[in-house]
Amino acid sequence: MSLDADWRADLDAVDAALIDEYQSGFPVESRPFERIAREIAAKTGVDIDADEVLDRVRYLRDRGVFRRFGAVLNPPVIGSSTLAAVRAPEDRFDEVAEVINGYRQVNHNYRRDHEWNQWFVVTAGSRETRDAILEEIEARTGCEVLALPMLTDYYIDLEFPVVNGDRFARESGEARSASDSASGERSDPQTSSTDVSATRISENARGDLSPLEADLLLAIQGGFPLSATPYADVASEVDARVDDVLAAVERLLADGCIKRIGCVVNHVVTGFTNNCMVVWNVPDEELDERGEAVGSLPYVTLCYHRPRRPEQEWEYNLFTMIHGREAEAVDAKIDELAADHLPFSHERLYSTETLKQTGARYEDLVTDSTGSEPE
Repeated sequence: MSLDADWRADLDAVDAALIDEYQSGFPVESRPFERIAREIAAKTGVDIDADEVLDRVRYLRDRGVFRRFGAVLNPPVIGSSTLAAVRAPEDRFDEVAEVINGYRQVNHNYRRDHEWNQWFVVTAGSRETRDAILEEIEARTGCEVLALPMLTDYYIDLEFPVVNGDRFARESGEARSASDSASGERSDPQTSSTDVSATRISENARGDLSPLEADLLLAIQGGFPLSATPYADVASEVDARVDDVLAAVERLLADGCIKRIGCVVNHVVTGFTNNCMVVWNVPDEELDERGEAVGSLPYVTLCYHRPRRPEQEWEYNLFTMIHGREAEAVDAKIDELAADHLPFSHERLYSTETLKQTGARYEDLVTDSTGSEPE
């Protein structure tokens, strides 16, 4: 789809409901689209059945609005993950990117407008494997690696409405919250604020998965089958009873291995092309209080604690992300964040190029492979 075109052209109320209201909470039951059809019919007044809902999801996926349909998995819970960066010389930038992207354990890599100009994520079955990959990347590229594993998760969620004219994530929800406050009305927490907590993340995390759960994660990592009976199809693939698969999905949701189930929106296609990672130097004694307060802001899509690396002249310990359609709007929200919530030194690292973007691959995580060979 051309990004210049209005991606919302020809979408109706049913499409809008699927896009904005079913990024999570998809039913874990044998025929989930039947329930979705009933719910959408009640909300929109459109007489629609499960087959048409399924066709709509297929259409939105084929059009590029959805990346996929299925589960959003949580790599730090299942295995050991870290954000990392290198300072790639411009004349070798593509060469360095090719080496880094060659590892199946690297699922994201972005150019950012900073001295540390290439930022990537490594997810492996163990801390030892993860660190071995980083060491190998350093040796093969000749570039020092800045390793910044997540230590505390305050708020991480890329689920937000996109069928709107918002300049930044959840702008309309923020405006609604301000209006409600002015009138004395109670805000809807789903649109105006977010539930946050300081959740510690272990670098030695292992999912402690049963054989069925391990097989299930491998089967669904690329998405669910787009059929009337997705869970039964997955059950057939892993040679299990559908009731056992449904129970396993519920357990993985409860344990945090699966973050949500629904339609995964492509934020680039829907116009949210400007995202900025802002790093802050927050006093350690204020970190949790500030992190929870900032994570509760509706326009902050990610908020987490990563270590300082003073030996590498990296002084920042709090990371936030803001997604927007316009760079100016994102910058304005960062200004607001600095003025009202985080009055500390910070840097703004805009992503300027996507070098690799895939889902984390879970073969190594669930089998705890110790190999680190590139693809």
